[in-house]
Amino acid sequence: MKTIKPTNEQLDTLETVASGATVKVKAYAGAGKTSTLGMIAERFSTKRGQYLAFNKDIAAEARRKFPRNVMCQTVHSVAFRATDKALTARLNLPKEPPHLLAARYGLGPVRVPTIIGKNVELSAFQIGRLVADGAARFCRSAQDEPEAWHIPVDEMVTEQSADELRAMLLPFVVRHWNESIDPQGKTAITPDTYLKTWERSRPQIGADFILFDEAQDSDGLMLSVLRRQQHAQVIYVGDPYQQIYEWRGAVNAMDLIKARECALTESFRFGPHFAALASRVLTLLGERVPLRGQPHITSAFFEEYDPARSFDAILCRKNVTVIGTLANGLQSGHKVAVRANIEEILAFADGADRLMRGQRTYSPASLALFETWRDVQEYASSYAGRDLLPIVQIIDREGTAFLRDMLSRASPEAEADYVVSTIHRAKGLEWNRVKVCGDFRFKTDDDGRTTLTDEEKRLLYVGLTRARNEMDVSELRNDLLKVLARRRNLWVV
Repeated sequence: MKTIKPTNEQLDTLETVASGATVKVKAYAGAGKTSTLGMIAERFSTKRGQYLAFNKDIAAEARRKFPRNVMCQTVHSVAFRATDKALTARLNLPKEPPHLLAARYGLGPVRVPTIIGKNVELSAFQIGRLVADGAARFCRSAQDEPEAWHIPVDEMVTEQSADELRAMLLPFVVRHWNESIDPQGKTAITPDTYLKTWERSRPQIGADFILFDEAQDSDGLMLSVLRRQQHAQVIYVGDPYQQIYEWRGAVNAMDLIKARECALTESFRFGPHFAALASRVLTLLGERVPLRGQPHITSAFFEEYDPARSFDAILCRKNVTVIGTLANGLQSGHKVAVRANIEEILAFADGADRLMRGQRTYSPASLALFETWRDVQEYASSYAGRDLLPIVQIIDREGTAFLRDMLSRASPEAEADYVVSTIHRAKGLEWNRVKVCGDFRFKTDDDGRTTLTDEEKRLLYVGLTRARNEMDVSELRNDLLKVLARRRNLWVV
C-alpha cells in the first residue's frame, strides 16, 4: 500500500492493536478505514493475516492493496473452501419452488387477519416461502437450531396471527434445515446453508490476526465465529452509524462487540461544513464525538432549488423516488444511470399487472398479501402503506409499460451524465457533486415536533456523507432544520 503519514488517531489505533488485545475501530465516513487497516497489516508483516469482507469487489480491491502476508477473502469464500464438496455441489441443483415444498410437507393455504381489517389467504406458495425464508434467516443467526422468530411474517398480518403462524411453521423450518444438511440429501442448498454448517463446525481461521471490515453490517453468525478465534487477534472495523441492513439480518455488531475501542473521526472526503452537518445528525443518534472534515477541501451546500444545477449523483431514500427522478432525467434528454433494485421494480410492475387481471401474485413480497389491485390502492392511501403510494400513482396514471420502458432506457454508469441511486446502493461510494432527495420518512410526534426513527437517521447520515465538494439539500432543508431544532444554517454547530 502507498505509504502515508498516520494521523494521531491512526497512531493511537496502531498502538492499541500492538497490545495484542481484541480491538474495535469506530471509523466515521471517509475517515481512512482502508489505509488504517493497511498500516496494521504492514506492522504485522511477519505474521499471517486474514482480511474478511462481505462484498466480493471489496475483497478484490483489498487484495490489490494489502501486503502478501494478508489473505483477503469474502466470508463466504472462506466457508466454501472449508465445506464438504458433496454439500457445496448441491448449490447447482434446481431450486425447489415454494409451492412444491409446501405440497411435499402437506401444507396448504391459510387465511389470516391483517391490520387493514381484511382476512387474506396465504397461498401454498407463500407458506412454502415462509418456511424457506425462516431457514435462511436461521442460517444468518448465531442460534444452534431454528426458532420461531426466524420466520419473517409480513407486517400486514396482525401480531397475534403472526405468532400463531410462526408456531405452526417452526417444525417445518426445522425439517427443511435438517434436509439441507443431510449427507444423503438431494435437494438444492443456498450459500447461507454452507456458511451455517461452517459456523456450526466451530472453525479455526488459520491466521495470527484477523481484520474484519464493515463490521457494522455483520450478522449473529459471523460474530459467533469470530468470538471463538481465541488463537488470533481480531480487529473489528466499521461505522455503527452506517448500519442500514437490519432488514436482511444484520445486527449492530459495533455495539455488541466487547473490546478495546479506538476511533477514526477525521474524514478525508470533505470539508468542515459537510462534517458539521453530519455531526449534527450523529448527535440525534446519541453520539457526542463530532466528525471532522479537512480545512483545505471546499465543500459547499446548496439550500435553494436551481433547475440548471448539475450533479454526479442524485441519492434517494426510496425506489419510487429513483423512478420519478429517472423519468424526469430522461424527459430532459439526460443519460441517466440507475443504482437501485431494478428487479424488484420490474417485479412490482408484473405483480400489478396480475392483480389488475384478477389474479394473485407472489412477487414481490410487498404485493403478495393483496387479492386485488383495488386493495393495493386502498392500502397505499393509508398511513401504513404510504411508501407504496407514489409508485401506485405512477402505475395508475401512466401504466406498467411506462415503468419497464424507463428502466430499459437507463445508461451504463460509464456513459451516463449522472447516476440516480438509493441510499442503500450508494453506501461506500462518493462523488464530487451530490443531490440528496427529500423522501426520508420525517414524521410529526404528538407534541408537533418533527422526528425520525434511528433507522432513518442512519440512512440520512449515509446520504449526507457521500459528497466531496457540492451537496444540494434544497428538498431536505426545511425538515432538517426542524428535526435539528435550529433556525440557523444547517452546518452551524
